[in-house]
Amino acid sequence: MKNGLVISDSGPIFSLAIIDKLSLLNVLFEKISIPNAVWEEITKDNSVRSFSQIHSFFKNKTIEISGFNDLTFTMDYGESESVILYRELKADYLLIDDKKAREISESLGVNCIGTLGILSYAKANNMIEGLRPVFIKLLQNKRYYGVGLLNSILVKHNEKVI
Repeated sequence: MKNGLVISDSGPIFSLAIIDKLSLLNVLFEKISIPNAVWEEITKDNSVRSFSQIHSFFKNKTIEISGFNDLTFTMDYGESESVILYRELKADYLLIDDKKAREISESLGVNCIGTLGILSYAKANNMIEGLRPVFIKLLQNKRYYGVGLLNSILVKHNEKVI
């Protein structure tokens, strides 16, 4: 069953692209959108290994925020525009990994989910075979997730810890 609208920050986009799991977003959500600031972040370096995959997946999912970005002093540009767009579109989820930005977003009443939440859900619903190889690939590609957190998710899914 698909959830409604998700707005994404750039971090989860890079993480899901690195492990070739951007397609999970189409499976799990009815609609995926990103603000212009996130588009700028994910397309500024076309030498990134997953650039073509990211570009083609998100090229028609970009929306400009209509209001003033009053959050730029509390979180980065992409994160802040993502929260604004979430509010403007009355989205169902904000896909965001940065701990500080997520805490601020949740304090504003935003319903957040992260890359690891997406992957855990996918594993629980047999959309991916194993989390351990995926987590190792994330770490090898300098995606910064706490090993303790990764291990707790692995234990929950009866997989060998890292």
